Amino acid sequence: MAAKIKIGFAPTRRSIFSAPDAIKYAGLTRKRLTELGVDYVDIEDINADGLLYDDAGLAVTIERFKAEKVDGILLAHENFGTEYECARLAKALNVPVLLWGPRDERPEPDGGRLRDSQCGLFATGKVLRRFGVPFTYMTNCRLEDPEFERGIKDFLAVCNVVKVFRKTRILQIGPRPFDFWSTMCNEGELLEKYNIQLAPIPLPELSDEIKKWKKEGTEVKKVIDYCKENMTCSISDAGLENVAALKVAMKALADKYGCNAIAIQCWNALQGEIGIMPCAANALLNEEGIPVICETDIHGAISQLMVEAASMNERRVMFADWTVRHPDNENGELLQHCGPWPISVAREKPTICVPVGFPQNGAVSAEAKHGPMTIARFDGDGGEYSLLLGHARGIDGPWTRGTYVWIEVANWKRLEAKIVEGPYIHHCAAIHGDVLPVLYEACKYLGIKADLYDPIEDKVKAYLHGEDVVFDEV
Repeated sequence: MAAKIKIGFAPTRRSIFSAPDAIKYAGLTRKRLTELGVDYVDIEDINADGLLYDDAGLAVTIERFKAEKVDGILLAHENFGTEYECARLAKALNVPVLLWGPRDERPEPDGGRLRDSQCGLFATGKVLRRFGVPFTYMTNCRLEDPEFERGIKDFLAVCNVVKVFRKTRILQIGPRPFDFWSTMCNEGELLEKYNIQLAPIPLPELSDEIKKWKKEGTEVKKVIDYCKENMTCSISDAGLENVAALKVAMKALADKYGCNAIAIQCWNALQGEIGIMPCAANALLNEEGIPVICETDIHGAISQLMVEAASMNERRVMFADWTVRHPDNENGELLQHCGPWPISVAREKPTICVPVGFPQNGAVSAEAKHGPMTIARFDGDGGEYSLLLGHARGIDGPWTRGTYVWIEVANWKRLEAKIVEGPYIHHCAAIHGDVLPVLYEACKYLGIKADLYDPIEDKVKAYLHGEDVVFDEV
């Protein structure tokens, strides 16, 4: 289900420019937003003009936007605008801000100009900086220009990333496996810096939940039927029942503790508790848009939430290991894991089977679809956090076990050095399509460094500012 984002629409004017034309363009902007299906909170009734330009209107606007819990603000400069009122509003709301104004008309025959919207954007950009407010700038364009539609849609996706990140609570099932020192995290620091909360539970609590749902029966039966219809089940009926019960139990526990993602100690104490690998159950929840991450990788869960949010929750994410070099392609690499990938990313019918390296049932085997992808990894150490970002493309390669896809990047050696030198590890989140610019822009609102593994920052900025850019590195 696509994410629902609500923005506050704050059209603004300045008194020395044409008020009638500012009112006219505010109406045209409302019409265009409605055509694009944008859910917005209006201020049309705050004064006779329906525009923000004084403290009285500001007070009403702040109160309304807070009451409506807007996820972002559009500061639409319908003429020059009142920069300090815009900055005060943005400071009070602490949500992503889109700064834009409609392109000005040809000057009047007598040389007069009605709006000077572009000039006002320059002023407001400076004042927002003085207020310490990060903002997104959409190029000064016409409402009918493709840059407007693209910019609005990208901004909504940025708002979604910020919204999801700031409301993250992760169900942590068990501590990290002893051997995985690389997945340790600083729980207190994540809470203090980003309000990211963990809800830790022991494995026996999961076991008890599984037993409860097995006894209930109905929900487990629905999952078994779904698996038989959509997957090849090469495991025993008892094993499939355990997979289904684990899926239902994890979903129930996530709901109980108010979590939007799960990180699980997937081996090896879990196998002593329930006798299966959790990969297939993870895949089923991932397909529903509830990230379930292996090896209690909290930073991996954050990565997956951010990447999926950048797609407006319309596409599913693959949580993967950087694994081995491609045998024939110097810039090729294997993305693989034992089977937690959502089934919609597969190019073939997935099989529930025995995983590589483990004797228990419950893994999934399938190759993912090829094509353009975005790769990301949130991570940090020493109190500093960043988001590794880049493009890749799915390519042909040898068959292997688990859920997997071979990818090609522009320069593998450069990327490999990034991962090894850190602060990253062998886990990443991958999604089909290009959400890199959205993630890059969201980082400015979250206090995270956007760390591009290819030298394309100028191109990303150019794209965000409305230029037609082709990312042809891969």
